[in-house]
Amino acid sequence: MRDRLRSFISHPRVQGLIIALILINAVLLGLETSPSVMAVAGRFIVLLDQTILTVFVAEVALRLWVFRGDFWRDPWSVFDFLVVGIALVPAAGPFSVLRALRVLRVMRMLTIVPSMRRVVGALLAAIPGLGSIALMLAVIYYVFAVIATNLFAAEFPNWFGHIGRSLYTLFQVMTLESWSMGISRPVMERFPYAWAFFVPFIMVATFTMLNLFIAIIVNAMQSYTETEHETLVGVVEEARDHIETDLHEEVRLMRAEIGELKALLIARAGSTPDQIRP
Repeated sequence: MRDRLRSFISHPRVQGLIIALILINAVLLGLETSPSVMAVAGRFIVLLDQTILTVFVAEVALRLWVFRGDFWRDPWSVFDFLVVGIALVPAAGPFSVLRALRVLRVMRMLTIVPSMRRVVGALLAAIPGLGSIALMLAVIYYVFAVIATNLFAAEFPNWFGHIGRSLYTLFQVMTLESWSMGISRPVMERFPYAWAFFVPFIMVATFTMLNLFIAIIVNAMQSYTETEHETLVGVVEEARDHIETDLHEEVRLMRAEIGELKALLIARAGSTPDQIRP
């Protein structure tokens, strides 16, 4: 029974149905933000949303029963359980904020679509490297923020009045959003050599550090893909060895049966083994 249900849950058509329901649910959650749409079809939207939620709960409950302890050892399954469970919490009183979190159900796409799972897995694998780069970037930010506060705070207190404002202004500069006409050139009108501060900061923070982020993510995705490929090759090799073993065993059994049949024919015919040809 459990094997049949396991096959049913893993069937491509069932997975496709779940993906379709997730997409429909995403559209419904977006429609619920429109007062005019809710005034016209609010009851239908709420009813359809509850129906889809019922299907999600039944699917998670079925997986819980089928996989038992293995369900909790799979992080993707735990994520599904939490996302669906949030939708069951009453969205009233102190839990009213959870109503907005219902949109997390859309993120179940990450656990079902294999290509998305690979991307998320690669991002999670890149976290240690990204953490190191983030710490290095924080140090660079802090150093430049202290310098900017000491140099420009008196003339531009709104941008560099204290270290917090300096950090935010430098973040804007790093994103290259109006950094030249909006910040750098006005500062250069009072401090002509301010370009010697902003240009090195952009070179280090934007062109170097952010590219390191991208390099680590790409490397993590490549490593994750290679690991998946090696795992798949190992599964295929194991399956092939198992098939070869079963085939050899079947051939041995067939030879034994032929030998028994040959002995039986000899016994019935009263002949010698040399008189019976295979």
